[in-house]
Amino acid sequence: MTHTPQMVPTRAAYGKALIELGRLNPDIVVLDADLSKSTRTDGFAREFPERFFQMGVAEADMMGTAAGLAASGKIPFASSFAIFASGRAFDQVRQTAGYGRLNVKIGASHGGITVGEDGASHQSIEDLTLMRVIPGMTVIVPADAVETHQAVFAAADHEGPVYIRTGRSPVPVLFKESYNFKIGEAIVVRDGKDITIIACGIMVSESLKAAEILAEKGISARVINMATIKPIHTDIIIKAAEETGAIVTAEEHSIIGGLGSAVCETVSEICPVPVKRIGVCDVFGQSGKPDELMKAYSLTADDIARTALEVIKRKEM
Repeated sequence: MTHTPQMVPTRAAYGKALIELGRLNPDIVVLDADLSKSTRTDGFAREFPERFFQMGVAEADMMGTAAGLAASGKIPFASSFAIFASGRAFDQVRQTAGYGRLNVKIGASHGGITVGEDGASHQSIEDLTLMRVIPGMTVIVPADAVETHQAVFAAADHEGPVYIRTGRSPVPVLFKESYNFKIGEAIVVRDGKDITIIACGIMVSESLKAAEILAEKGISARVINMATIKPIHTDIIIKAAEETGAIVTAEEHSIIGGLGSAVCETVSEICPVPVKRIGVCDVFGQSGKPDELMKAYSLTADDIARTALEVIKRKEM
């Protein structure tokens, strides 16, 4: 009998984790830009109204306020859609949280094209690039609800700015409660010897499905969950390159500047092997249902498996 995994949006896990964190630490404060129901910070607002700040449609102001709170000893989680948190407020994030090395945590929901019908204006496919390039910024893209919950707690304990990207659509719960997330540490979620698939966010579950498809063709695929995009886990990437000789990266983001770029930079400097990046290929998103968009932008398990076979042929040349 096939097991059907529980499906939970990572944004929901983010909201739940904030409430639990707030109960444990009185210095936790949450800010939102008129999207608290969507970002799931409304639960924190109800339980801790004196520690919740509704900033209105003013993301830049929210980031500046969060920086001030951090400078005053608080641990602020500034929450908005990824497109606004990274794009509209980039200058404030860079100049305050980044340059000031302040303890600001950015909870960016609705990342990627699975935002769906909201369309290109709300589908953030550049945010990882923008946040990754800021010196000292930690960038996290959890694969499921369990990892998201732990990432929020890890971010609170981490000294310095952190960007956590969550999603709107439900995704499979992959990990047990005993799972132990650590910033900067990737994990092998499926071992293999013929090729490595390195993924983050929703693409981890798709990559595991792709590994099953490849197994039916006699291909042994290793799958790595690279939840922390920055700092990148160099050792696990190089070990995979040396042992499997070929890599496919998979992200719900532009192939320019995100996970794929980080992996390519690492491999090219230390252990060059064939690499193919799966992601959004230098185009904007569009309105549609999440599943339809995943197919339209070639982000499905079938697409990953097909690409893996192509990369394996390059390894054999």
